[in-house]
Amino acid sequence: MSRVTYLVKRIFGMNTRQMFLKIKEVKAKSGKSSVGIFFDMLYCGLKYQAGYMDYALFEMYNLNASQRKTVVTRGINNSFIKRFNNPEFTVIFEDKRKFNASFSDFLHRDWVDVENSSDEDLELFIKKHPLFMAKPFDGMCGKGIEKISIGDFSSLSEIKSYLFENKLMLLEEVVAQHPVMSELHPNSVNTCRVITLLKDGQANVVATYLRIGNGKYVDNFNSGGMVVPVDEESGEVFYPAINKKSELFEVHPLTNVSIKGFKMPLWQEVLDLAKNAAKVVPQVGLIGWDVAITENGPLIIEGNDFPGHDIYGLPAHRTNGIGVLPKFEKILNS
Repeated sequence: MSRVTYLVKRIFGMNTRQMFLKIKEVKAKSGKSSVGIFFDMLYCGLKYQAGYMDYALFEMYNLNASQRKTVVTRGINNSFIKRFNNPEFTVIFEDKRKFNASFSDFLHRDWVDVENSSDEDLELFIKKHPLFMAKPFDGMCGKGIEKISIGDFSSLSEIKSYLFENKLMLLEEVVAQHPVMSELHPNSVNTCRVITLLKDGQANVVATYLRIGNGKYVDNFNSGGMVVPVDEESGEVFYPAINKKSELFEVHPLTNVSIKGFKMPLWQEVLDLAKNAAKVVPQVGLIGWDVAITENGPLIIEGNDFPGHDIYGLPAHRTNGIGVLPKFEKILNS
């Protein structure tokens, strides 16, 4: 898709009310005129494939031309997805049951497909795991996931009825995360998002992020959690974490554990696991892996065939205003 075509589609599909609310938000932060912001938004849409949400989220109004061209905008991210991910195979990642079946060697936990399992199999799973995670098979951003205790139900039929009513078709063993990860926030499994790009049969790690819960039992950035980049080489965190409200945290507000300076355990094993998993379905070359770390090693929670670009290069996580795009280009040009 050309930049002009992308911009035209975005213009006709945009929510103008939301756009002008973003202009108002940017004006309050930057002190720039609404008219100037409006035309700069249009320019960034044409030049960098950035919508008004990108313009505000990545604070493109504060960046010069050299910095702007390093931002992975929605349009650029979409072009990567279109280039590397064959839609005939992405269903493997979009249906969690298909994903678990395809990547069973990387899960390292028990799971059961409620809809396609016998009562006997379901009962065996529940007896073995009286506390378990229940997920919709097509959920996103951690939404719809529940932690269920069999003590809250009187019978297997009552549990089944609840699961079907709430479309919770995938049950998984609760992951016991590594003690070091639990220190950050014990109520959620704090995962690492590892972005891999498969090029010429070689799995490359583009970027890595630590996702941390903040009161809930999910760590997702779009569901109340926070995110911070992890240095791919050392496994160390050099920035404060940020949540969706743009609040920064050098120390976790609930546990008082330092986020800035935090070192990931078993880091090389995390990277190796993601790179090995990236080769299983080579037709889907760009994947965002959610990796949990246990005392026995890392395991994959899920893989995302459309990894969200909203955590790439947030203002608080940029050095000299430089975004993540150069990391992609380094791999693509190698």
